[in-house]
Amino acid sequence: MNQRITRALLAAAVLASGALLAAPASAAPATRGATIVHLDLAAGQMPENVVPDRGGSVDVTFAGARQVARLTPYGKVQVLATLPAPADPAAVTPLLGFPLTSGLVRDGHTFYVLYATGSARETGVWTFSEGAAPRKLADLPADGLPNGLALDDRTGTLYVTDSARGAVYAVTTTGRVRVFSTDAALAPAGFFGVNGAKIRGGHLYVSNLDRGTLLRTPLSGRGAGVFTTIATGLTGIDDFAFTGPGEQVLAGLVTENRVVLAGGGRPATTVLTAADGLSNPTAVLIHEGKVFVPSAAYTTQKDPNLLVTRLARSRR
Repeated sequence: MNQRITRALLAAAVLASGALLAAPASAAPATRGATIVHLDLAAGQMPENVVPDRGGSVDVTFAGARQVARLTPYGKVQVLATLPAPADPAAVTPLLGFPLTSGLVRDGHTFYVLYATGSARETGVWTFSEGAAPRKLADLPADGLPNGLALDDRTGTLYVTDSARGAVYAVTTTGRVRVFSTDAALAPAGFFGVNGAKIRGGHLYVSNLDRGTLLRTPLSGRGAGVFTTIATGLTGIDDFAFTGPGEQVLAGLVTENRVVLAGGGRPATTVLTAADGLSNPTAVLIHEGKVFVPSAAYTTQKDPNLLVTRLARSRR
């Protein structure tokens, strides 16, 4: 594989869930008993983001297929929506070179999904209700790479990370867009910048893949848009999920092929590796005591999958 292709595939893996390694006694990582749903690489079923759905199912974006799909507890794949192919064949998605479906939010029966093609016609936030065709909600810069997506339930505002431009946008559910932040901490350091996104307690948390950092900013008031670093040394961090009420997270290190327990003032500890089935982990979802880790196989080119295990109780 030449350097250009390797770099593009590695970039895709950045796109804002055997034996487990031992974790500290105070941690709440995963336990044994993982199962894996295997997906189809040739069909573009590279799961990039994951959100909970009803009945134990989860919904994912398939980065290479322009799709949002439901994965049932029995391993069935149900396509919920397919985004349109780029109208301009000359359009090139920044950093990647192929149309990318990335961040996903589910709000009741309404879905919001990010799509990047390198063309202003398609790049932006799309939305759909189950059973209906997707429509574009908001335009985002065609030279950017919208990646992570989070919804502030209090205001109905969507926050979008842009890994190419090192920015975060605030998007209303009526489609109005404003630049929320271009803080220097969001910028790439040679390749991919700000990535995953989560909201809790009136704060926006994001990761920066190039810098290996986890960052936080208030969503309103003094300091909004100015980010504070709360964890470092997370090489290749993509998306993450909080393990409890504090700032401890399980984070997918896509370029390292690991999931680590990090934040909360503790050093990062590896809890899942390729030995457990990881193949470029892109996100982490913790829901109803289970941990879901999608792997997109961007650089491994082997076995895109969804790993499902259980969250251990803290032994403080």
